[in-house]
Amino acid sequence: MSDYNPNIPPKKRPFPFSMQLDPAKFEPATDEEKAQQDVMRESTTFFRDGMRKLFRNPLAVASMIVLIIILITIVIAPLIVPYSYSNMITVNGKRDKSAKNLPPFTYSKLEQQAIDEGQHIFPHIFGTDELCRDYFMRVIYGARVSLAVGFFASLIVLFIGLLYGSIAGYAGGKTDLIMMRIVDIIYSLPDTLMVILLSVVLDQLLGQSLQGTVLASIGPNMLSMFAVFGLLYWVGMARLVRGQILTIKNNEYVLAARAMGASRGRIIRKHILPNCMGVIIISTALQIPSAIFTESFLSFIGLGVQAPMPSLGSLANSARQALQAYPYKMVFPAVGICLIVLSFNLLGDGLRDAFDPKLRK
Repeated sequence: MSDYNPNIPPKKRPFPFSMQLDPAKFEPATDEEKAQQDVMRESTTFFRDGMRKLFRNPLAVASMIVLIIILITIVIAPLIVPYSYSNMITVNGKRDKSAKNLPPFTYSKLEQQAIDEGQHIFPHIFGTDELCRDYFMRVIYGARVSLAVGFFASLIVLFIGLLYGSIAGYAGGKTDLIMMRIVDIIYSLPDTLMVILLSVVLDQLLGQSLQGTVLASIGPNMLSMFAVFGLLYWVGMARLVRGQILTIKNNEYVLAARAMGASRGRIIRKHILPNCMGVIIISTALQIPSAIFTESFLSFIGLGVQAPMPSLGSLANSARQALQAYPYKMVFPAVGICLIVLSFNLLGDGLRDAFDPKLRK
């Protein structure tokens, strides 16, 4: 539009095709118009943005608080409670055989006599078991074992499944076909039979060599369980990652990165895996309670943690035999399993909602 105006005198009239603008024709933008231009969020990283969104989820925050309380308890309790998970209760250096199947916060006869004499006796918070052992310490160490199994099993599954599924999904073609046929073969193997076979083999090969080492308390059964997780349980993660990569690798931003000369490893790390983060995180979080249930089942059939080392599954199995007489023995490990499993499920859902780029607003 030209700035020519016939009402302006000829000497003051600008050139018809001049680029000079008349300030009177403009007015300041309103607050609403300014707000429409503020469309970009503040600069942040992928992890920081995800954590910010995670802490806005009340269920995820509550589950993290519960898990933190459980972790603090299983770390600090053995430093405070003067009882062992494997030895009988002793009073003045003598084994207290009267401290058998005590209810919570009760004392045996010898302990009551010691209290009457002015000695301080730490209470049995969860009572005692049939072998005069403090049940609270057994639940604490059982939670330690169950959480350790869940964490290590999830790390094994995550590492192998993520690496295998990423290569198969991004390579495609014959490579993907061969790798997935291997997954089908591994998926068809019975896990319980593999645990039994590996426990027998490892017991014969490593039974004597484990004596006096840190792995002696774990035992061949637990080693066979970790071996089975490393051999069999990663196939589900590999399938999920492969399926996600197959749907993402042909998107425009991946093709643009490939056209700019980005390497395959960089494309997978920077462009594909972040968009698979929701599936990866929720699968890993759900693998922890799945591993805990697997350990509980194997402990039930005698292939889990070796005595006297307890786990929540083995404690629940032992309490099942005397459920009518001592029901509280079933309540404590069962509540522990429920809290751990529920917390990890809610935390996994919160992590999926926070770190999945497709769910961002």
